[in-house]
Amino acid sequence: MSHPIKPPQNPATAVTRAARGTPAWPSYQGTSQLVGTSPSGRVTVYVDPSLGNQGLENAQDLLNDADRVVNANDGFFGTTGGPVSAIVFALGGATDGTGGADHDGCDYTTGNAIEVDAAFGNSVRVSALFEAELSECSMNGNLCGESTGEALSRWCAAAVSNNALADFATAPQWVSDGMQDFVDKTDDTDQNADSIGCGMAFLSWLLSQGNSLSKIAPAMVNLGDSGTLAELYAALMGEDSANAWPNFQNAIKGLPNGVNSDDPFNGFGNANQMAHLSARSAELVGRIFASMVADVAAGRPPDQLAANVRAAMVPAARPVVAPACKIGSRRLLPPEKSSKRSKTA
Repeated sequence: MSHPIKPPQNPATAVTRAARGTPAWPSYQGTSQLVGTSPSGRVTVYVDPSLGNQGLENAQDLLNDADRVVNANDGFFGTTGGPVSAIVFALGGATDGTGGADHDGCDYTTGNAIEVDAAFGNSVRVSALFEAELSECSMNGNLCGESTGEALSRWCAAAVSNNALADFATAPQWVSDGMQDFVDKTDDTDQNADSIGCGMAFLSWLLSQGNSLSKIAPAMVNLGDSGTLAELYAALMGEDSANAWPNFQNAIKGLPNGVNSDDPFNGFGNANQMAHLSARSAELVGRIFASMVADVAAGRPPDQLAANVRAAMVPAARPVVAPACKIGSRRLLPPEKSSKRSKTA
């Protein structure tokens, strides 16, 4: 995205793809109505005006939430991402979030035009879809288009939205299909529900053992495209990678309710946990208090207030811009709308 930093624009202003340098979206071909730019200048939001007031509300809520999301994302990866644009429209004809999200590439140059499905009356799903694509741009040229990267991006989306995309769960399908080992090998696609589901459950297990996303995400990026979840286990737990799969299987056998979600080990509470307390504790308290006051004043629902508080607790990111990564990301979709082995979405 190459738009200059500017204050929020008039929501009634409509611009087309040919005007004002509107982004070249991955699939959207209609009119792009400019909603505004976030206070940081890092996120510019558009909407399909044909969606009416409910679509505009989704877009305005995304604009208001955008800086919280990008700051949380920076905290997960320990880097500062670049500016992006996002458009809210009926992706795949859906207006409940199940149309998913998409972008062309996995860096802040080729992937900075993000498409997100509208979710009428449930804007937190729009924020979650936005983060799912944004996080892929922060993977430092790695993991994009891989099962490991897809699982990580979905966990990032869950963390910023209080798991608003629970209906996108793939771990139960992985179990139903026989629990193939995608711990010792990485699947070279982000469209296989089984390999993604294995990754989701495995990250749930790691999170339940006290590893936060701010530890997991950089470790996965460092391992690169060919890195496995077993190697991630070794890096975080200080154990032999050969122990990862059998220990994971034993942990699954010990679950009282089996794998019935993407977070069977209840690791969600640790997703945003900091590795250690910040020395600037007063600043941390200030960020949390400011977040709560702003959300209460805006009348936001409790689940979004809780998500914002967790995001405010994420440690400050290092000012490092993520380099470009390969074009390989495919559209995010819930299991029932995606082909199990499709690479083209």
